[in-house]
Amino acid sequence: MKYNIIIIIFLFVSGSLFTQELNCKVEVKSDQIEGSNKAVFTALQNSITEFMNTRRWTEMNFNAQERIVCNMTFIVKSYDEAANRMNMELTVQSSRPVYNSGYNSTLLNFRDTEIEIDYKEFDQLELVENTFVSNLTAVLAYYAYIIIGYDMDSYSRLGGTPFFQAAENIVLSAQSSEFKGWRAELANSKNRYALVNNLMDEAFKKYRNYFYEYHRLGLDEMSANVTNARARIAEGLPVLREANRARPSAVVINTFLDSKKDELINIFSEATTEEKQRAVEILSDVSPTRSAEWEKIMK
Repeated sequence: MKYNIIIIIFLFVSGSLFTQELNCKVEVKSDQIEGSNKAVFTALQNSITEFMNTRRWTEMNFNAQERIVCNMTFIVKSYDEAANRMNMELTVQSSRPVYNSGYNSTLLNFRDTEIEIDYKEFDQLELVENTFVSNLTAVLAYYAYIIIGYDMDSYSRLGGTPFFQAAENIVLSAQSSEFKGWRAELANSKNRYALVNNLMDEAFKKYRNYFYEYHRLGLDEMSANVTNARARIAEGLPVLREANRARPSAVVINTFLDSKKDELINIFSEATTEEKQRAVEILSDVSPTRSAEWEKIMK
């Protein structure tokens, strides 16, 4: 009897050690909307928060402290109360801790301008695998897998592939829907379709390997040897240029630079003059619109 009780306690405690993958802070901003029932936006925020944080997205076991820290900020641009339809912009951000430091490195910083959903207060958010149920849950699931994929890519070479494939499957299931952002569009080459298409494109395989090296062999080694870690990050910078030349203005490269701009400036500001010049040359070639920012490295 005592043995059985011990087993039951062990199973309960062991189960409580593992939790969901995401620690997602959600904010729905409705400042631009006047004269409507604001309670619906609070309800939406709560529903999204619960959906993202209580669902198990993978079969992996995460400890509470290992959950992926991320943010989703929705800005409501218009609201048709009669039709329960909202048009929004969404910014998705995620980060991960750098080994042996108190620093969190931004992995993803992506702005989606084409979010259109149908939602009324107290709607239940449902997700059915390989089935397009609603645009809201499709968007949320897509970004959950993208966030997890980016995190896994930062810890192991191409480790995010299964999760990017899951996001790609959502894109495919949404192709026939009326909603924007799911198809290849010349007018918006930075949408959900374009992002996952880049991530799964063989042309960006070297970039994804560099993404791993940047974090595991670069940032995570900073506490042991800053000079060597910075050299590893510098060594891979030409990969960004190569990928950008193969697919000019690729969203996945722009997203990397949006996420890493300040971090790259800080890293190379302490480098040798030669490393600084090389970094500025490559980064300015990849992203000339940020040239003034890259020049800060030389100061």
